[in-house]
Amino acid sequence: MKAVQFAQYGGPEVLQVQEVPDPIPDDTDVLIQVKVTTVNRLDLYQRNGSRPVGKLPFTPGREAAGVVIKDSNGFRAGERVMTTRASDAKGGGGYASMIAAPATDLVRIPDGVTFEEAVAAGLTASTAWASLFDLGYAKAGERVLIWAGSSGVGTIAIQLAKHAGCWVVTTAGSEDKASALRHLGADMIVNHRNEKVGQVISHANGVNLVIELVSTTLQDSLDACVMDGRIVLIGNLGGQQATVDTQAWRLKRVRVIGGGVINTSPENEQRILQLVAEKAVTPIIAQIMPIEQAAEAHQLQASGQLLGKIVLLHR
Repeated sequence: MKAVQFAQYGGPEVLQVQEVPDPIPDDTDVLIQVKVTTVNRLDLYQRNGSRPVGKLPFTPGREAAGVVIKDSNGFRAGERVMTTRASDAKGGGGYASMIAAPATDLVRIPDGVTFEEAVAAGLTASTAWASLFDLGYAKAGERVLIWAGSSGVGTIAIQLAKHAGCWVVTTAGSEDKASALRHLGADMIVNHRNEKVGQVISHANGVNLVIELVSTTLQDSLDACVMDGRIVLIGNLGGQQATVDTQAWRLKRVRVIGGGVINTSPENEQRILQLVAEKAVTPIIAQIMPIEQAAEAHQLQASGQLLGKIVLLHR
C-alpha cells in the first residue's frame, strides 16, 4: 500500500509517499481502505519534532474515513466507517491508504454524510464535544467563550454549543472570518487584534465557560469569566507560557481544567455524525487536496489563514 511518511524531523518537505507493507489485522481489528484523512496542527508538531513520535519512519493522521474491506467484528464489507484514533491502528495513521483499526475505535458514517464531512468533523468535533461537555459540563442557558473560532475545533465547538442552548462569544482576527462565524451561530465576536478580549466580554456580562485554544490568552480568559467560571485548556496555539494574576483567579474561584489532546467516546462521536446527518452541525472544509500534496497542505495549515479543515484524499 501507499503511505505518506516522514523518516526524519523537519519541514513539510520531509513528507514523502512510500510503498509500505499492508497491515495485518489481529482478531479485534477491522481492515479499512482509507478514502480520506485530514491535517491537524498536531501533525505539524509531530513532523517538525516538537512533539516527537515513538519510532521513525512515521505515518501521521489522527483521523481516517473509509470502507471496510471484509466482514470483521460486527462490521460488514462495504460499510463506511470513521475513526479519530487512526494513529493507534496497524499500518499507521490516516495518511496510509489502508489501516487495521480496533473495532471499538470505529463509528459508522450515516447515510447522507460524505467521507469528507465525516473526517472533517472527526477529531475536531470529538475534541470540541469533550471540552464542552465531558470536561466543561456546558448546559443550556450558559454563556461560553470559544477562542480561535475559525479553527477546526472552534467552528465545530460554536455549533455544538449553540445546539446545546448556550450563548456563544468567539474571537476572530478579520471581518471576513467574523462574518463566517456569525453565520455559524456565534452571538458575539471580539477582534483579538485590536480589542482587549477579557475586558470586552467581562463588560458584556462575562461567561461561565471558556474553551481555551490559545493558552497565552489565559489572563483574558480569567477576566472574561464570572464567579465560579470554568476554563478548559485544550490548546496552545499562541505558545506554552502565560502570565496570570493569581489574586484575581483566586477571588473569582475560577477552575482551570487541563484538557490536552482529548477525544470523546466513540458513542458520542456517533452522536456527532448523526447531528451532521441531520444538518444540525456542519463540518467546515477549507480545502480538499490529494494525499500526495500533504507537504503543501502542511504549509497551508501553518499559515493560519484557513477557516475549517484541510481534507486529504486517497486516490
